Amino acid sequence: MLPYVLITPARNEEALIERTLTSVVTQTARPTRWVIVDDGSTDQTAAIVGQFEQRYPWIKLVRCPRRADRSFAAKVLAFNAGYACLTDIEYEIIGNLDADVSFEADYLEFLLGRFERDRRLGVAGTFFIEDGYDSSRDSFEGQTHVAGGCQLFRRQCFEEIGGFIPHPAGGVDWIAVTTARMKGWKTLAFKEKSFVHHRRLGTAGRGVLSSMFHTGEKDYFLGKDPLMQLLRVIYRMTKQPIVLGGLALLAGYVWACVRRRKRPITQELMKFRRREDLAKLSRIVRFTLQGRKRDKFYLLD
Repeated sequence: MLPYVLITPARNEEALIERTLTSVVTQTARPTRWVIVDDGSTDQTAAIVGQFEQRYPWIKLVRCPRRADRSFAAKVLAFNAGYACLTDIEYEIIGNLDADVSFEADYLEFLLGRFERDRRLGVAGTFFIEDGYDSSRDSFEGQTHVAGGCQLFRRQCFEEIGGFIPHPAGGVDWIAVTTARMKGWKTLAFKEKSFVHHRRLGTAGRGVLSSMFHTGEKDYFLGKDPLMQLLRVIYRMTKQPIVLGGLALLAGYVWACVRRRKRPITQELMKFRRREDLAKLSRIVRFTLQGRKRDKFYLLD
């Protein structure tokens, strides 16, 4: 089995992190090192992790000073603090793991097996389930996107893409996965397994409509093609909250466009995304006109 390491940034996760800790320590294939970075928590997060650290020598708790902001840029800085602790460790796979997820005992062994089978697999993960949401059914990203809750990277791939790019608006997981594809690596979310995300995606510190507005802004920042965004808005209108969620998504995209804020991605990456988006759009239009039904992920990937 390929040796692997995990990094988990955590901030005020006392209600959920024990589920994540229990999931990892009961894995059939345990990591060589798991660095959990307490990013200035004001609750009992560090104390809970500390209890596990005493029992499992391969768990390392790193404590960072409290930050004034809560953002995806801060999360990357916390991740990088954990990454700096791995210089003396030999590993082939590095994982980015959220502090509010759980999964079956053979989950990580399953993903490691996929890396062993395919040397061009650069990023692997699975779909996820959360309250009323199943990303294998409800996501508009497709099977080539690997959700940030649990992402495993081949070490060579992670180093080639330059790790995670900090940006306050988010999308750091998307940038990493898409950059990997742009550089010729395969990226796959496997359907055979799934993890449970115990906090509704993107709602930490905000409501559902605010979260959708923020997602729309992020779609603009990350260069999403306007026609594909319109399709996503229409699709989102069919989900709870009916219509309002789609309108909030559209408003966020338009607001970011009007403000013309600087995008955190290179022109090369944006052009690559637009090519992928247009290829997806072409497949959707072609199969719709032909009246043929195909698996949604075949059309989106």
